[in-house]
Amino acid sequence: MSEDFLTKGIIGVAIEVHTTLGPGLLENAYKECLYYKLCKEGFHVEKEKIMPLVFEEVKLDCGYRIDLLVEDRIVIELKSVVALNDVHLAQTLTYMKLGNYKHGLLMNFNVFRLKEGIRRIVNGY
Repeated sequence: MSEDFLTKGIIGVAIEVHTTLGPGLLENAYKECLYYKLCKEGFHVEKEKIMPLVFEEVKLDCGYRIDLLVEDRIVIELKSVVALNDVHLAQTLTYMKLGNYKHGLLMNFNVFRLKEGIRRIVNGY
């Protein structure tokens, strides 16, 4: 399954979750519901995947955790904020770099239409 096809499927499921719940909930509520729904749809999903930092050949657990990792390829970082900003993008890019993942989705569920709160990220690590 291509990353583009996979990403479109994830976005479709996220839109279903957002349509049902609407904006205004805590990030964790969206994460749990999206995790449940993606698993129900047959996706392989890891929740709160620990991402160690490698420094001088030592793996350090610094508390980095990917919200959701789908099919071992797509990093999903969820937010429920007034607006996405550069720090949110940097956080997502950091997870992608640490795990050597090329594709990511930064999703802000605190919007009227989820489509307006999604940023697709492709990086050449």
